Formats: sequence, structure tokens, C-alpha cells
Amino acid sequence: MTPEEAVAEQERLRPLVRPVADPDLDVRYAAGLDVGYAADDRLAAAVVVLDATTLETVDTAVVLGRAEFPYLPGLFAFRELPPLLRALERLDVTPDLLVCDGQGLAHPRRFGLACHLGVVTGLPSVGVAKTPMGRFDPPGPERGASTDLVDGGEVVGRALRTRAGVKPVFVSVGHLVDLDRACAEVLRLCADFRLPETTRRADALGRRQLE
Repeated sequence: MTPEEAVAEQERLRPLVRPVADPDLDVRYAAGLDVGYAADDRLAAAVVVLDATTLETVDTAVVLGRAEFPYLPGLFAFRELPPLLRALERLDVTPDLLVCDGQGLAHPRRFGLACHLGVVTGLPSVGVAKTPMGRFDPPGPERGASTDLVDGGEVVGRALRTRAGVKPVFVSVGHLVDLDRACAEVLRLCADFRLPETTRRADALGRRQLE
């Protein structure tokens, strides 16, 4: 797929995003998805499924390979989506929520990795990024404080303080979840660290496979 074809694919799929949560959505299992890279362009796409209440790991899957799409701004998903989908297929436990290490609606075309994954899998998804895509005012210092993340005059996510006195993460809707619910689930998955346990464990699992 060329970069131009990739942009066209994003534009085609973007109208399918549903930024609302099913009233009956019960997140029992949450999956963290992360892709790690080695210096020689090898990659490890890791998925770790946690019990969202106890934060116990209940399932994992890893796919090793090499990047098949260049790193281009706004087209991150085309580099990471294929191996992540293969990893999801290897799970025995179907997650109720996908927590992506990246953006959802906080994206130049409002269709980041979390949106793409949610649309193609049909699963609720949320993006949790370490850096913002837009402007924000610093949230209050307490855990759970948040402010809007704004791009082009549009609210695309939130800066969310997951630990008191620690810099926020940036939450944006992926698919089949609203922003309030997305932030609530991210807070629930953050135990003792800034990042959700889903992200931390998926990152650690992928790194081990590349050693």
C-alpha cells in the first residue's frame, strides 16, 4: 500500500467510528497492545489481557516480524496494525476493551491506531498516548484531574492525571466508547505508575522477545 492509498483507506474507514459506549458495556477483560522495535528493524507485536478488576494477567500473545510499512506521520497504524491483528487472533480470551499505545481521534484525520483497530475488530478501543496531539491546559495535580485536548478547535481527547503530581497521559476515543468512559477505564488500569498496566505489560513482553 502506498502512502496515498493509506490516507484514502483512513478516509474510507473514518465514518465507521462510533464514539459512544454501549450502555451494557462491561469491561471484564482489557487488552494492552504495543509494538516494540529492535535496532535491525525487527518488531514484536505484543498483546496482554488483564482482568480489569484484579489486574491479573489472563492471556498473552506475541507476533515477531519486520516492519512492512515506513514510519510516516499520521500513518502509524499501517506499520503496526498487521502484526497486532495477528497477535489478537492468537488470544484465547477475547478482550472487552483494547487499550492502544497511541492515538485514537487525536489524529490529523481523526483516525489514529485506536480507531483503526476498533473499526476492523469491532471491539471497543481507546488510545493512551505519552505525548499530546493538540493543545491542553495542565490538569490539576490530583489523580483523576483532566483537561480537554484540543486540535483545530475540536476536543479530540483529554490530558488525564493518572498519578498525583506526575505528568498526564493523553486519552482519546478509539471506537465504541465515549471519552468519559475511556478516561474512567484508563484510571482503573493505572495502579502504581503513570501508564496503564495493560500498556506496561505489553511493552515489557515485547521487549523480552527482542532481547
